[in-house]
This record gives sequence, structure tokens and C-alpha cells, in this order.
Amino acid sequence: MNATALSLVLGAAVLHAGWNFAAKRVRRGGAVFVWAYYTAASVLLLPALVIALVLSEQRPTWTWLVAAVVTAVLHIGYGIVLQRGYDVGDLSVVYPVARGTGPLLAVAFAVLLLGERPGVLGLIGAGLIVAGVLGIGSGSRQPVARGGVKAGLVYGVATGALIAAYTLWDAFSVTTLAVPPLIYFGAASVLQSLLLLPQVVSQPEQLRLLWKENRREILVVGLLSPAAYLMVLYAMRLAPVSLVAPAREVSIVLSGLAAWLVLGEAGARRRLIGSVVVLAGIVAIALA
Repeated sequence: MNATALSLVLGAAVLHAGWNFAAKRVRRGGAVFVWAYYTAASVLLLPALVIALVLSEQRPTWTWLVAAVVTAVLHIGYGIVLQRGYDVGDLSVVYPVARGTGPLLAVAFAVLLLGERPGVLGLIGAGLIVAGVLGIGSGSRQPVARGGVKAGLVYGVATGALIAAYTLWDAFSVTTLAVPPLIYFGAASVLQSLLLLPQVVSQPEQLRLLWKENRREILVVGLLSPAAYLMVLYAMRLAPVSLVAPAREVSIVLSGLAAWLVLGEAGARRRLIGSVVVLAGIVAIALA
């Protein structure tokens, strides 16, 4: 991976950990919170989207729209499931499990359905991810906490499956379909806001309270989330997705540090160690 791509990926990792920390601070935001930060992102991106469309040397096609619709649907599912996970689980559980599940599912899919053999290093990587996740989910003796950890693991895995889906689709869209990253992500952000709008219209009071109590988190996520992912999309044009995807997971360790040092989550130090193990597994899979 060249220096430019690596810089983009590491910068995206810092921003990604930052916006997930902000999202964790919102309680019971649900689909309304997801709509709010997607809308904030679309407002920020709309002028750039219009300028990019006007100045683009490529002529827009229906393929671009289809690609944007698919990623919008996948990202909506991701946003809602992730936020639900943060409602019932800790940042130090949900985040590393979500980020580690994608590579693990990719290996399982390749072995079970495609007949591939990932080799010793790939299997070691998968084993490290499983061990790290088990370490993250163990250690609590309190029934209530255990229930929260279990729910966090479930939503983390579900989020990871959606991450794997949109990562593969986005890589296909910006490389094989050659959709310009800014146009692709800007159009998807607008579509995400529009698709979730009916859900918000039916809950005006919740939106009012959410804006009153969490406007800072809405704006932080609305700014950092698109900035982080745009950096990843541009990195995918400079380096293989097999290198970009695992490199950005440095954010796993950053989120673990935030959960321990800032949020003071119970067992966060142990979960941070588990997060490092998950990251090592992801790197091993990337090198396999």
C-alpha cells in the first residue's frame, strides 16, 4: 500500500473511532438519530455533489444510481443495527466485534461456499478473531451485565455482516463500475435521508427531543462519518480492498481506549486486549 493510501486509511480510522464514540453517547436514538446524522451529512455533501456532477468528465449513467441505491439500503441497515447495539451494549463490545466479523465471514464464505483454502496464516487470523471476540465477551459475573454483553455480541455480529456487504459492494462500485467516490457517496447520503424520512415524520416529538439533547452528536457524526468513508473510498482506488479494509481497523484499538479511558466501561481494559487480538487476526487474514 502506498503512502497516500495508507495516510487516507489511518486518517479514516481516527475519524471512524471518533464518530462511533459520539454515537455511543446517544441513548435510544434509533432510526431517528440515524436519519438525523445522515441528513446532516447529505446537507454537507450536497454542494460538493452538485459541483462534482457538473465538473465530472464522466457522463452519469443509471448504473451510478443503482449502485448508490444499493449502498444506501445497506448503510441504513448498518446504521440502525449499530445504534441498537449501542443502546443495549458497550462500545468496547459492539465496536470490535462488528469490525472483526466482516473479515471472519469472508473467510468462512470462501471456505464453505467457494471451496477456497485460505492457508495457515488465514486460518490463524480467523482463530485470532474468534479468540479476541470470546475474550471481549467473557469475564462478567453480573447477570445484567452478562445480558448486555450477549446482546452487544449479537448486534456486533449483525453489524459486521452488513459492514462486509457494503464494503464489497462499495469496492465494486468505485472500481469495476467506476463511479466517482464523491458522487457515489454524496448521492447515497441523500438517498439514505429520503428513504428514512417516513420513519421520522411519524415521530416528530422524538426528533425534537433528540435535537435538543444530542445536536452536538448529530453534527459530529454527520461530519466525521462521511469524511471517514470518503477517505476509504479514495484509498480503494489506490490500493486493493484486501489491504484497505484491514488497515482501517486500527480504529478498533482507538475505540477500546476511548471506552476504557473516557467512558469508564466495566472490563474495558480486558476488552481492549481482546480488540488488539481481533486486529491481529484481521491483519493475518489480509496477509494470507
